[in-house]
Amino acid sequence: MGVVTGTDPSGSHGAMRTVSVVAAIGEALAPHGLIARGGFHPAPEDGVPALPGGTAAATVVMVGNAGPEMWRHFCATPEYADGAPDPLDRWTRRVLTAMADEFGARPVFPSEGPPYPPMQRWAMRAEPVHASPLGLLIHPDYGLWHAYRGALVFADILELPPRIDRPSPCDSCVDRPCLGSCPVNAFRPGRYDVPACARHIDTRAGADCMELGCRARRACPAGRPYVYLPAQAEFHMLPFRRNALARLESQ
Repeated sequence: MGVVTGTDPSGSHGAMRTVSVVAAIGEALAPHGLIARGGFHPAPEDGVPALPGGTAAATVVMVGNAGPEMWRHFCATPEYADGAPDPLDRWTRRVLTAMADEFGARPVFPSEGPPYPPMQRWAMRAEPVHASPLGLLIHPDYGLWHAYRGALVFADILELPPRIDRPSPCDSCVDRPCLGSCPVNAFRPGRYDVPACARHIDTRAGADCMELGCRARRACPAGRPYVYLPAQAEFHMLPFRRNALARLESQ
C-alpha cells in the first residue's frame, strides 16, 4: 500500500504516517462506489471516541458517497437483495469494518448510539461543506447529493491532504429555489416542518417527492451532475416516511 511511517514531530502521541495511507484508503473504497471525504486531527471537543484499549483518536478520515456511483455497487450486494431490514447500513458496516481491520482503524457509523456521533460537525472539519437552508450539508461540487456513511478513526497522526476552504454555493444563490419548491412549505428559515412533509408524501399528491426525491432538494442548482437516480432517491425516502409517520402516531 506504500505506507511510510515516521516520527511524530509534535512529540504528542502516535506515529505520523504519510498521505499515502489516505490515498490507499481512497483506492480501497473505489470498488464499492465510496470515497474518502477528507479528514482531520480531532480535539477533545470533537467528541471522537477512543480506540479499543482507550487509545485516544489522533486522525479521523470521513467516508461517504456522492451521486449514483455507490448505489450502482450497492444494488449488486447480498444485503440489497436479502429482504432484511437496514440493508444499506448493514452493507456499509461490512465494508468499513473490513477496511478498518485492514488499515488498523476503528470504524464509526452514524447510527452508532445513543449518543450518536456528530457526523455533520466532523464533516465540516474534514472538507468544505456548509449548512444549507434545508438543513442538509451542501458541497461546492456535489451540491446536496452526497452523504457520509462512516468514519475511520486512527491512533496514528496521518498526514492529511490540505483542506481547501471553498464558499458555500448558497452564498451566491439569490433566488433560493429550494425554499419555494416544497408543495407544503415545510422549509422555512431555521425550521423544517417534518409532520407536514411526512403527511404529504403519504398521499398521492406526494408521489413526486417519494419517487424522485424531495422536490426542494431537487430544486437546488448546485451539483446537478450528481443527482440521485429515481430508485436511489425512493430507497432513501421510504424509511424516512415510515419513521416520520411512526413518530407522529406515537405522539
